[in-house]
Amino acid sequence: MRTIDFSPLYRSVVGFDRLASLLETASADAAAGYPPYNIERTDENAYRVEIAVAGFRPEELNIEVKENLLTVQGRKTANDDQRRFLHRGLAERNFERRFQLADYVVVTEAKLADGLLSISLKRELPEALKPRRIEISTSAQPELIEGEKAA
Repeated sequence: MRTIDFSPLYRSVVGFDRLASLLETASADAAAGYPPYNIERTDENAYRVEIAVAGFRPEELNIEVKENLLTVQGRKTANDDQRRFLHRGLAERNFERRFQLADYVVVTEAKLADGLLSISLKRELPEALKPRRIEISTSAQPELIEGEKAA
């Protein structure tokens, strides 16, 4: 396995330590391939994360959002005492997947169906940040402010 050393980046940039940390986290998460997942853009401001969690029940999964970090955990209860496997190809092991969310991205829904955990996300910009149209006045006379007299 190949790893990238980000320490020179920390020494040479000032004020971008959060970005360097995100790169380091992303490269570490890419090395861990379990469970597989998809990230899909469903609309201009909507996304879906699908994670393959075959064999997990809803009570064994935990989804949490804290400070723009979406964390999905799977904790499998041990039930192998009664089973004797000749071949074990289904992983069914504990996992933790983290996704860094952009500002104003919120989780709107989570569904578990057919072994796929689907987490819907939406970017919800506050009204103050949304673009707004400014009307251009074409009258030659400036509008009077209430209480002023015309000249």
